Formats: sequence, C-alpha cells, structure tokens
Amino acid sequence: MVSNITDKFIVVGDRVLIKPKSLDERTKTGIYLPPGIQEKAKIQSGYVIKAGPGYPVGPPSESDEPWKESATSPQYIPLQARMGDLAIFVQNSAWEIEYGDEKFLIVPNSAILLLIREDDDLEEYLK
Repeated sequence: MVSNITDKFIVVGDRVLIKPKSLDERTKTGIYLPPGIQEKAKIQSGYVIKAGPGYPVGPPSESDEPWKESATSPQYIPLQARMGDLAIFVQNSAWEIEYGDEKFLIVPNSAILLLIREDDDLEEYLK
C-alpha cells in the first residue's frame, strides 16, 4: 500500500511527491508502445501523495510593538496541491525515485500545469 511506504517520506520546500498514473500500453489505433516511448512524453499525470510545506518566506520585519510575539518558526506560503489531486505536469522537471517496488516522482510546484480535484461541491456546481 502506498500510504504505508510514504509515511516515512518528508517532502521539503515547494516540491510534491507524485505516484505516476499508469500509462496506456498502446495508442488509440491499437499499436503497442514500448515503455521508453511512453516515459518520454513531455506532459505526464499522476496522483499527489504528499506535498511540501510551500515556499519559504523571510521572518517579518521587526516592529516597534513590544506586545507582539516574534516569529521564531519558519514561515511558508502553502502550495495548492493536496493529497489525492490528479496533477498534470512537465515530465522534464520531475525526478524519479524508487522505494521498495514502487516508483514515485518528485516534482517542483512550478512544473505542475493543472490540478484536478475531486470535490463533491464542485461537481454539484457544474451540473
């Protein structure tokens, strides 16, 4: 199961861990494609397994207001990607890793072109 394997993973910064979607082994006309051809596609899709905390930002400027607490923990601008989203991304920017028998991709947030989120509220709105 993917969740047991990825419990140990900590995604850093503005990166997203993606489980690649299985590619079709043949074209629409029925021609079988070797794996090397499929993997060289410029655009790929997969499901978001984990997302990093986001883009780091510097600490807030010192203020003259002594009652405000100073921020000592890192601050981040969060990413839009959430666990379970289908991400469409640029393949050339992804790094492939294998852990156990599973294949994963680490993709920078800037390489993600589109996120498809299954949201019940959105489906009702579009009807």
